[in-house]
Amino acid sequence: MTAHKSGDPTTLNRLYGRQSGHKLRQGQQELVDTLLPAISVPEDGEITAAGLFGYDRPLHFEIGFGGGEHMAHRADMLPDHGFIGAEPFLNGVVTALGHVRDQALGNVRLHMGDALQVLSRIPDGALSFVYLLHPDPWPKARHAKRRMMNPGPVAMIAKKLKPGGEFRFGTDHPVYLRWALMVMNGHPDFEWLASEPRDFQTRPGGWPETRYEAKARRIGHEVWYFRWKRK
Repeated sequence: MTAHKSGDPTTLNRLYGRQSGHKLRQGQQELVDTLLPAISVPEDGEITAAGLFGYDRPLHFEIGFGGGEHMAHRADMLPDHGFIGAEPFLNGVVTALGHVRDQALGNVRLHMGDALQVLSRIPDGALSFVYLLHPDPWPKARHAKRRMMNPGPVAMIAKKLKPGGEFRFGTDHPVYLRWALMVMNGHPDFEWLASEPRDFQTRPGGWPETRYEAKARRIGHEVWYFRWKRK
């Protein structure tokens, strides 16, 4: 019955897919027990850069960071910016914690769970960047409502981005590509930062390759990169 329920991730209020995989090793469990609580997003209240990092700074939000390599790369490149990442998959969170520890990233905060629950608590116009990279495409038509690229989440992203802020999206799945373009085409709050095909066929500077992108290329998939500016 749930598969045929109407709506999108802003109304379904449910996480789909795996939330844990292989059993954690002792060192990985120690990261979850010690480092994760120290850098977790607070469970309640408004989420601001000053509240998370002690003073105001440009704020980035990554929806479903996977293993965290993109977030870690950006955080290392922009140490005076703040980064929030949300990911429900425990093993991905553990990998991201390893990046935070090994690279001594003091400008990263994590949430293990639903990204929209965190996003909804960020003040409107507070974000400089939002990233949605290689999300689960949910390729079956009846599961399209589960896709993060849907009118409800996109409207929330638009509200949270400041004017001139950037929404970045990457995928290697042709079904999701077409769906995303349909959702974003003519969206009143966004300007597509592309003038020719190579603008979305070539990875922009400062956008590192993730494990999911590398895997896609190994099996012969084309990868597409999209950037939209908040009007």
